Amino acid sequence: MTRSHDAIVEAQFGSRAEAYVASAVHADGADLDALEAIARREQPNRALDLGSGGGHVAFRLAQLVRSVTAVDLSTAMLEAVRDTAKQRDLSNIETCHAPAERLPFDAAAFDLLACRFSAHHWHDWQAGLREARRVLKPGATAIFIDVVSPAHPPFDTHLQAVELLRDPSHVRNYTESEWAAALAQAGFRVRNTSKRRLRMEFQTWADRMDTPDAHRTAIRSLQQFASRETSAYFAIEPDGSFSIDALLIEASACRARDM
Repeated sequence: MTRSHDAIVEAQFGSRAEAYVASAVHADGADLDALEAIARREQPNRALDLGSGGGHVAFRLAQLVRSVTAVDLSTAMLEAVRDTAKQRDLSNIETCHAPAERLPFDAAAFDLLACRFSAHHWHDWQAGLREARRVLKPGATAIFIDVVSPAHPPFDTHLQAVELLRDPSHVRNYTESEWAAALAQAGFRVRNTSKRRLRMEFQTWADRMDTPDAHRTAIRSLQQFASRETSAYFAIEPDGSFSIDALLIEASACRARDM
């Protein structure tokens, strides 16, 4: 039986909401600190956490803004966000169940948008970026954080293969140049970028998505037969742990005169 992409996303993340709330990779990091610093500087009033997942962006922003709307395609994720917000006495977080490509908000409804580790799951990435631009006020700030693929084709192929084996809701990790081009086309101007290296501990990484044993075996086989150059780039370790690049992009929503 075939399923829609949205159904695959819901199935993958619905039963794993608590794992993502507790995930050390998602709950902490220099990128969250950088995001918070940008928000403090911008002093927004109403913020959007697009593809909220475990809600870690929303929790950071809630301390700085009047209201935060956490949007996600998984109802279980949103329930976990609501429960955690209540535990932390964060009463200014609201949730919304919607795909990134079809946001139920008026144009220019938000004055800050943040999207962290979500865009590689979107069925139509460029449509999602256009929606992000639509709901932002002209001149407002958007922060996109995601794993990026290396431009070298063999490295890119390896990354996409292991990501898809681990998680069937994976669509694509994009390169830096693909991000720059897509953001410009959607109506954003990139201000700053920064990159950091993330180490993925294999067991935790696979367990978080409850990856089937057959797929884990396939991933390990790909790693073991990878070229010397690919193995070095991803710093593949004997137990399957490896490292990837995550990019933070700070962009502004172009005004009509700038487009």
